[in-house]
Amino acid sequence: MAPNCPYGTLESVDGRPALRFEIELPYPVERVWQAVSNPAELQEFLPGAAPWGPETGESIDLGGMTLTVDEASVPSRLAWTFAGQPQSFDLEPTETGTRLTFTHTIDDLPAAQTATGWHTYLSRLEPHLAGQPMSEEEAHKHWRAIHEGYAERFGADPDPGRRWADQYLPASAD
Repeated sequence: MAPNCPYGTLESVDGRPALRFEIELPYPVERVWQAVSNPAELQEFLPGAAPWGPETGESIDLGGMTLTVDEASVPSRLAWTFAGQPQSFDLEPTETGTRLTFTHTIDDLPAAQTATGWHTYLSRLEPHLAGQPMSEEEAHKHWRAIHEGYAERFGADPDPGRRWADQYLPASAD
């Protein structure tokens, strides 16, 4: 498991199931804001990142689905809705850098599989900030083990994630 990304939690936000990740980063909040809001940087750890401003109220068509920026409060909060699901980065300065909280309301998505996906992508953020980018292959290296951990933690059906891994990940990924 990537040591710089603690396991996320499954919570209820406004009565809907949501994943939440809290990560401590040894970088100033302005630097972390740039990484999570600038499309060129975001693409380095989150493939398929939205080509946004981002500006509050902005809407972007992504393959027939709409992403709407709900809030862009520099440098503390970036919230958007994609496919009807709210997602956000909240940044808070700390004595040692920044606390990043990522939240994704998942509704009926498979919890363990979705959490593992976000875990994998968020594990690439700190290496990116350190100037030592992690490849997608390296980030996915322990996908199956991380997924099984989430399925157990959440009491979730692991089969959707297992099927996804069998279809899309190389056999060498554990």
